[in-house]
Amino acid sequence: QVQLVESGGGLVQAGGSLRLSCRVSGIIFRNNEVGWYRQAPGKQRELVAHITTGGSKKYGDSVKGRFTASRDNAKNTVYLQMDSLQPEDTGVYYCHARYNRFTEGHWGQGIQVNVSS
Repeated sequence: QVQLVESGGGLVQAGGSLRLSCRVSGIIFRNNEVGWYRQAPGKQRELVAHITTGGSKKYGDSVKGRFTASRDNAKNTVYLQMDSLQPEDTGVYYCHARYNRFTEGHWGQGIQVNVSS
């Protein structure tokens, strides 16, 4: 059974930082691309960050320079360091893992991040 379990969300003031973690089990982590998406109220889910098996990274335009994604293959965990948070970063953040771009992959249950002004 594949499981992706996010942690580290919560409430923070604008300008603050949070670090999300996602522990993945049930798949060979090092063979999968991983990433983070988010969904704000009334909006579509959008890419936050994506990391390939080789470690190449891609970020959504709105978070470039503020967020840093990383993966630890020894711990089967993907991280999202979020700095300089703004109210528009508020939403539910989802961890995602997929074998490649031709597969749908697996989702975590989501974790709430609230940034107050």
